[in-house]
Amino acid sequence: MNGASREALAVAREQLDALTDNTAVDARQLADELAAVTTLLDREVRLRRVLTDPAQPGEAKAELARRLLGRQVSGEVADLVSGMVRSRWSRSRDLVDAVEQLADSADLIAADRAGTLDDVEDELFRFGRIVASSTQLRAALSGKVDDPAARGAKTELLHRLLGGRAKPATERLVTRLVAAPRGRSLEGGLEALSRLAAERRDRSVAVVTSAVPLSDGQKQRLGAALARLYGREVHLNLDVDPAVLGGISVRIGDDVIDGTVAARLGEVERRMAG
Repeated sequence: MNGASREALAVAREQLDALTDNTAVDARQLADELAAVTTLLDREVRLRRVLTDPAQPGEAKAELARRLLGRQVSGEVADLVSGMVRSRWSRSRDLVDAVEQLADSADLIAADRAGTLDDVEDELFRFGRIVASSTQLRAALSGKVDDPAARGAKTELLHRLLGGRAKPATERLVTRLVAAPRGRSLEGGLEALSRLAAERRDRSVAVVTSAVPLSDGQKQRLGAALARLYGREVHLNLDVDPAVLGGISVRIGDDVIDGTVAARLGEVERRMAG
């Protein structure tokens, strides 16, 4: 998102945080209801265009949202979405993406309350690596989900893979991604969920690849060095790949710090070829 949409999302996330500061609010229920709103807005193109039309008064759009959602979701979610449509959005689809992100955030808030947010981060990362390494699994979980039978089969497969082995929030987040990918790749969606989980702790995620597992001391020193470099806590997602030969590669968002032997050898080969 850019410009107005990014600002509108930031305001909506603050509103969600304020709402869930009240522990009496059921964050999982909020997630389910926000996911239902996402499905509605994703399906009803004309509706979302009306709700994001800058030529229409904000209060009129908010009232329309309240009328449509009032009997389908809780008052908290109706108020939250009504506030969102008062904001200005660069594209109508950005509103749908924002509501979906709030749904994911609500599930992560529930995990944070349960003291399992760190586990959810790690499980999302590990599952992403499993998917990336298995074309068969990726094919089974990707593709069109318009057919209810196909969507049900994917959901059942996920339950067999994750049920009882992962935290409830992890299973809910991944199931929602698979059931409604909305044009995203499975790997890309999992990476986005991992970043969102990290943001709940106001920290970045570093994907660290090494030839052999890092020791506890190495992990602590690397985490401290990255925290100094980026000015915030950095969560390490660790991956072992013998192909790097030695050293480590660190990726944080678009930044890549590649200190692997394989990378250095590749650079030597390129220079020799040149």
